[in-house]
Amino acid sequence: MENKNKTTLPDLPLSTIWMLSFGFLGVQMAFSLQSSQMGRIFQTLGADPTKLGFFFILPPLAGMVVQPIIGYLSDRTWSKRFGRRMPYLLVGASVAAIVMFLLPNAGSFGFKTSTALWFGAIAILFLDLSSNVAMQPFKMVVGDMVNEKQKSYAYSIQSFLSNTGSVLATIFPYFLTAIGVANTAAAGQVPDSVRISFYVGSVILVIFSLISVFSVHEYDNDTYKKYHGVALNEDNANEKSKSMLQLLKEAPKTFWSVTLTQFFCWMAFQYLWTYGAGSVAATVYHAADPTSSGYQAGANWFGILSAVYAIAAVIWSLVLSKIPAGKNKLGYTLSLFLGAIGFISVFFIHSQFGLLFSFILIGISWAGMMAYPFIMVTNALEGYSHMGTYLGLFNSSICLPQIVASVASFAIFPAVGGKFPAMILISGILMLIGSLSVSLIKEKI
Repeated sequence: MENKNKTTLPDLPLSTIWMLSFGFLGVQMAFSLQSSQMGRIFQTLGADPTKLGFFFILPPLAGMVVQPIIGYLSDRTWSKRFGRRMPYLLVGASVAAIVMFLLPNAGSFGFKTSTALWFGAIAILFLDLSSNVAMQPFKMVVGDMVNEKQKSYAYSIQSFLSNTGSVLATIFPYFLTAIGVANTAAAGQVPDSVRISFYVGSVILVIFSLISVFSVHEYDNDTYKKYHGVALNEDNANEKSKSMLQLLKEAPKTFWSVTLTQFFCWMAFQYLWTYGAGSVAATVYHAADPTSSGYQAGANWFGILSAVYAIAAVIWSLVLSKIPAGKNKLGYTLSLFLGAIGFISVFFIHSQFGLLFSFILIGISWAGMMAYPFIMVTNALEGYSHMGTYLGLFNSSICLPQIVASVASFAIFPAVGGKFPAMILISGILMLIGSLSVSLIKEKI
């Protein structure tokens, strides 16, 4: 329940806001390598395309469990040296870096196909789990330290850094292939261009995360209570006894309406990540065999297209940072609607460079998804206790649509004749529904 006994959060120096989010670039590299290369890796290892969705269920399922727990625990953590949220970044980034070295080698240990696929599935599970642990602090620390006037700017900076990390991650395989690194491999093994990309990403993840850990000085419990009207440790013992179910019952309506919009948007992107590489390989390179040079070239081009949507998101996020707070719903709706056009156009555009237009529009929707939901939700939660737990629960709502999309794919993919581009068309329809649902959001100004 909201507490009015608080002092307004002060304006932070812009350099501090950047440092609050700097490590997000490295974390997003891990996510982008995972999302842009997962379909490629599992098909290369020998996965049945009709069952590809199975490998995309475990990561968001783990996220649904871990994110509220990390939020709950970080609300009750305090280290004089590292603060409240940063210890989780340190642990998550370290585990993610290790897994990023193991995952692309799933087919190189001499396992039979089924064992290699299970190894890859478990590695993806731990990569998503650890990346979520590392990502949570960045969202939470903005809610802890940034006032409402600067919050739009702060989340736009996160979007900018996030998408910059995406650009770097998604162009690596294409760039490495261009300079002579092998882009094909023996059946059941992942090409060197992909493996080395994961190695580089893991190093950048650790370096950038450490920069944030040692640069950010979080508010201690007394300072937090001064600005938010509630303490996170001993002073709100009554709040500690509340279950997550009770907290959800007390959540503001904005929490639920934004969750509804996010449900359709994240389903759309889940199908893009699952079937995007196969779609580009099929329509542009007319290749279906994962061991063929045509398929791997298509997967590389999907990486470039993913970089294009990340670059578009970087630029659009800077545009969004200039939109006044009272126009957030307009910016959100427009971003998602343009993204819907982009997704739908993928089904009709089969030229290599024509798809650039589609993915620019997709990037615009991604920028909106990265900025507006957290602006709206954290504004609505201002003055509520358990900010970390609430944001963890909100992040779980991002995981749920990914699980639903993956389970539904077992029926939808065969129903559309096993056509990869048809799944991207469905993404467009889902994104269009998401854009229309923004009208239901009651935004706190």
